Amino acid sequence: MDEIKILVVDDESRMRKLVCDFLQKRGYRTYEAENGEQAVDLFFEKKDVNLIILDVMMPKMDGWQTCREIRQYSKVPIIMLTAKGEEKDELLGFQLGVDEYISKPFSPKILMARVDAILRRSGTAEEKLEVGGIVVDKAAHQVTVDGVPIELSVKEFELLTYFITNRGVALSREKILNNVWNYDYFGDARTIDTHVKKLRSKMGEKGAYIKTIWGMGYKFEV
Repeated sequence: MDEIKILVVDDESRMRKLVCDFLQKRGYRTYEAENGEQAVDLFFEKKDVNLIILDVMMPKMDGWQTCREIRQYSKVPIIMLTAKGEEKDELLGFQLGVDEYISKPFSPKILMARVDAILRRSGTAEEKLEVGGIVVDKAAHQVTVDGVPIELSVKEFELLTYFITNRGVALSREKILNNVWNYDYFGDARTIDTHVKKLRSKMGEKGAYIKTIWGMGYKFEV
């Protein structure tokens, strides 16, 4: 299946970065827009957006109008973000065809759970990754190597998923740390080397797919 693309629309760059970092950590590709006009232009230009995360209060064109514009032509799933928690706003959102409604401040992990659930409902989410005899079942949180299940810790599972999703791409330790450990971790990059060593060991000969790029990081290559 092709990579899943999510359009994140918010006039606060800090909020966009937070949401995009979490989405990328889960293997999604992100596009960003800082207002409604930019979002509509980007949506029709790219033609491959699978889901939109849309803020309500924005300059140039607010989230409501953005939703109206897109809904004239597309039923793409939309999650609305707003600082307001008023019932009438939620009702307006659902009348306009919003799929989910989340009030700020929100937990990024809750947002990710909603994203995954909506993509599953719309039949978009890729639940299994298969490459070189390795199968990562995201829904069951299981990994098999040549049909044999292997036991991985949560971080080892997330690390392998990130490597496979970005196969063929040279990944710096900093990028891996930001995407797999994200905001939960404030240590140094040596923890990555430790986890890679354990992961390679558990994968047996398939551990060789995780190539070391000296002085930089790693690359997953079959």
